[in-house]
Amino acid sequence: MERRAFLTKAGVGAVSTVAASTLAAPAIAQTQPAIQWRLASSFPKSTDILVGTSEMIAKRVSEATDGKFQIRVHAAGEIVPGLQVLDAVQNGTVQCGHTCGYYYVGKDPTFAFDTAIPFGPNARQQNAWFQYGGGQEVMRAFFAKHGIVQFPAGNTGAQMGGWYRKEIKSLADFNGLKIRIAGITGQIMAKLGAAPTQIAGSDIYPALEKGTIDAVEFVGPYDDEKLGFVQVAKYYYYPGWWEGGPQVSLYINQKEWDALPKSYQAILTAACAEANSAMTARYDAENAKALKRLVAKGALLRPYPRDLMEAAHKIAYELYDDIAKTNPDFKAVYDSWKPFLDEVQLWFRVAELPYDNFMQSAGRGK
Repeated sequence: MERRAFLTKAGVGAVSTVAASTLAAPAIAQTQPAIQWRLASSFPKSTDILVGTSEMIAKRVSEATDGKFQIRVHAAGEIVPGLQVLDAVQNGTVQCGHTCGYYYVGKDPTFAFDTAIPFGPNARQQNAWFQYGGGQEVMRAFFAKHGIVQFPAGNTGAQMGGWYRKEIKSLADFNGLKIRIAGITGQIMAKLGAAPTQIAGSDIYPALEKGTIDAVEFVGPYDDEKLGFVQVAKYYYYPGWWEGGPQVSLYINQKEWDALPKSYQAILTAACAEANSAMTARYDAENAKALKRLVAKGALLRPYPRDLMEAAHKIAYELYDDIAKTNPDFKAVYDSWKPFLDEVQLWFRVAELPYDNFMQSAGRGK
């Protein structure tokens, strides 16, 4: 009898404990503030992976906070032009932005490390540098000077080298070439004889169609197909030697970040980490199929001439050394970035590259 009474009481207690814990969760959630942010993207709506990654971040944040923390995504041009996202975040026009650092090298070339610089790391190496090679620390210190908190939030993987109206057979064919190109690469292109210009993604096609530019690079087959470049320029070059592993980042206004509850900060951090992985996976899944479609539509695949790439490589590293001599922020990041890249390349030469080369030469098998 006493045993039955004890079990009954224990059962009631256990049920009460479970009920209390069940009731506690909503009560805790109710103590968190309702927050609404706006996110400005640098990318047009047609680039559904790029804009979709912003939407993934917003969705995860909303789900994890029971709708308390809402982030509304705006494509390029809806609030500010695509190349003004950094300014919009800094001045508080929006709380955050999804963009690429190399769009802002006119302010400081150091921003380029946040995305990619020519002949830099691939996507895996970029992630390794950021997460375990000191990249996050040096870049966060740099962004703090601009009132920004930065998170890696996507990577396209190695990009294509762009669309050209005329075939490029040697370095000499770059003389006077008008090309849309972003970041530090523009300076290298100029030294190669080209006439680089930076145009937001939504404005590229009209410029190419009208002949304002002779060539354009954007991302890769999946996005390039959507923007219709094959209709006005047939020659499709590879590789995109200036974007071996270009990272897309979420920029957050420092004051807005500091005002978030710690739990919201943790949730947003996790959402960016998921986005960082998911973007690469989706591009890897879609680019091969899109490339086949583009070739069927008339795209002519061409590798960059060896002499052009060798000249560009030499110019690039000379340029980095020169910038580092006069720009302390650039030097601080470069001194972290370059030794790490040299070291990680050793491992890739030993295992990754031979494996990839064999798999490509072996074909599909029987």
